[in-house]
Amino acid sequence: MQQNKSPLTRIFIFLTTMAVTAVLLYRYGEQWLRSLILYLSTAGWARQIATDFPPAWQVASRFIAGQTSQDAIRATQEVNQQGLSATLNFLGESVNTPEDAAVAREEIIQLLQHIHQSGVNATVSVKPTQLGIHIGPEVVHENLQLLLTAAEKYDTRIRIDMEDSHVTDTTLNLYRRLRDEDQFGHRVGIVLQAYLYRTQDDVEALLQEGAWVRLCKGAYKEPHDLAFAEKADTDANFLHLSKRMLSDEARVTGMFPCFATHDEALIREIIQYTRQHQVDKESFEFQMLYGVRRDLQEEINAEGYRVRVYIPFGTAWYPYFMRRLAERPANLWFFLSNLLR
Repeated sequence: MQQNKSPLTRIFIFLTTMAVTAVLLYRYGEQWLRSLILYLSTAGWARQIATDFPPAWQVASRFIAGQTSQDAIRATQEVNQQGLSATLNFLGESVNTPEDAAVAREEIIQLLQHIHQSGVNATVSVKPTQLGIHIGPEVVHENLQLLLTAAEKYDTRIRIDMEDSHVTDTTLNLYRRLRDEDQFGHRVGIVLQAYLYRTQDDVEALLQEGAWVRLCKGAYKEPHDLAFAEKADTDANFLHLSKRMLSDEARVTGMFPCFATHDEALIREIIQYTRQHQVDKESFEFQMLYGVRRDLQEEINAEGYRVRVYIPFGTAWYPYFMRRLAERPANLWFFLSNLLR
């Protein structure tokens, strides 16, 4: 039915939807706005309108390197020239067939090859739902085994991204299974989300295991009985968990923490903690998104801290882009103002 709408009608619907989100922000605050945008990130009708609307891609491309692996490599070369490393993500999620998961796997293997051939400083991040976690545990396990085999061949590493709470346990079990397979232990990492109440326990467990962990705030819509509803609570938990991941005990077990945030206040708190406790700058890193706070990325790196930029690419950009809008109202204003131009 959506295909029958004229281009002008689609544009009107899309702009009206975005205008409503702006009104909600003014009237009800960030929490309502975030809930609406996260709903739109999974709505098929909204995705079709946005992906058929060229100006939407023009604005989204601030946060997405392009649609091919060659685009991602070029973006990585630019990032490397600034002294920053990268992790590349071939966009896509929630596939429904083994064939679609296999297509994603082969694209990522090709990406690993391109990283090796180009000589860029980059790892790869993957989403388990893109590789078949909803299809079956053996499907996603086999696909990740093949990816890690390629990572071994091309001498890089793979981190398994964390998605919504429905797959948290499954993803952690998958990570541990792969890590405990001798040839993959040092090649695979995992992500934890500070807005989930359970993450305190997950940090403690992974700390004992000496894991390679990215801590992020979390960008999915979660019920209040599972996640902090207020940003201030998530921020406080992020800082608390960061300090735990930088503790003497964590360093003894070999945990390597990566702190994914653009919140300068949090970054400064973490840096202050590492100075007070004489934590080696090489034993952790900050991670930030492509196109977000580039000034801060370069500033932190110039101070001698490791900074890695998360660089997404691909045609399935819409859900990722909408989650970026949900994270910060400033991103929404950027989007709307550029559409109006």
